[in-house]
Amino acid sequence: MNVLALEPWYGGSHRRFLDGLARHSGHDFRLATMSNRYWKWRMQGGAVTLAAKAREIADEGFVPDVIFASSMVNLPAFLALTRDLFAGTPVVLYFHENQLTYPLREDEARDFTYAYINYLSALAADRVVFNSAFHRDEFFEALPELLRRFPDYTHLRTAQRLRDKSRVLHLGLDLDALDAHAGRKRAGDPLIVLWNQRWEHDKNPEAFFRTMNRLDDAGCQFRLILAGERFEVQPPAFETAFRRYADRIIHYGYAEDIAEYAGLLHRADLVVSTARHEFFGVAMMEAIRCGCHPLLPRRLTYPELIPDQLHRPLLHAPILYETDDDLFEIMRRILTGQERPLPESVLAEIPEPFAWPIHVHAYDTLLESVGQ
Repeated sequence: MNVLALEPWYGGSHRRFLDGLARHSGHDFRLATMSNRYWKWRMQGGAVTLAAKAREIADEGFVPDVIFASSMVNLPAFLALTRDLFAGTPVVLYFHENQLTYPLREDEARDFTYAYINYLSALAADRVVFNSAFHRDEFFEALPELLRRFPDYTHLRTAQRLRDKSRVLHLGLDLDALDAHAGRKRAGDPLIVLWNQRWEHDKNPEAFFRTMNRLDDAGCQFRLILAGERFEVQPPAFETAFRRYADRIIHYGYAEDIAEYAGLLHRADLVVSTARHEFFGVAMMEAIRCGCHPLLPRRLTYPELIPDQLHRPLLHAPILYETDDDLFEIMRRILTGQERPLPESVLAEIPEPFAWPIHVHAYDTLLESVGQ
């Protein structure tokens, strides 16, 4: 089958996901993409550019059986602009995130224009896919509240219709690329704590550094790797931490190269999430694959991703924590040697179901069911 993929935010996890899917799928993918800048403009006007790119692809003789669109696509606009080409072509809409529930900064008000674009796009799609059950459930809890904001013709009944044509497919991960740059962890040195998430407010770095400061004040020894994607405006907590821990920071900033990034992950011992919100958790899964013992809140997507039946040997630390105090105490016990991180062999198995060579079959089956 031929699949035309639309991605107006072709960067970061969106790019890695789409490249991995196209590379591993048994179907023939062609990509119409735009750079990952100006996200509001991508949702508002990106459809015009994507429609032009899709026409160029069609002019080359590529006739799609299915269109696979990111949730940042204004799908009704795209379909209107290409109705002479794709009027009968089924569409899968994939939600990486959504603008109904994406967390805002404290001084920011939600612009429901973008939430409504998500809603209209879901209506226009033949199949709607979410990257986690947490994401799906949160979206459908928020959707009636969005629709009730309007004075009449709210179409509340469409929420159930959308849910009926929705399903969950977790992201695929390129674990082979991480495995290719494996290295040995150093024994005997202070343990290395990793931050590899985006440097943004929804990942709640303030809570992470509060915990690290408490551990430092308690006399715990550790070193830090502060990686993850950075943006022009970033939380000030990172600069404050740099001043305090400069002599203990092994790496500070985004690792552009996969070899460098994987090397940092393989070098670290612990990875911590204090996120307020997480639609899936790629960064955590990547770190776990590289042998980092994760410490994750018992909420969001994490209970969904960490197997309940995970065997934890005696005197090895837990993974999920309840409160900030709980996180501090678990880390204190690990850093002082009272509990040990889980063995790397146990950790490496956790993300295995999401490996592209295994997971891609679910995507191919979905595309075939829609395209036939």
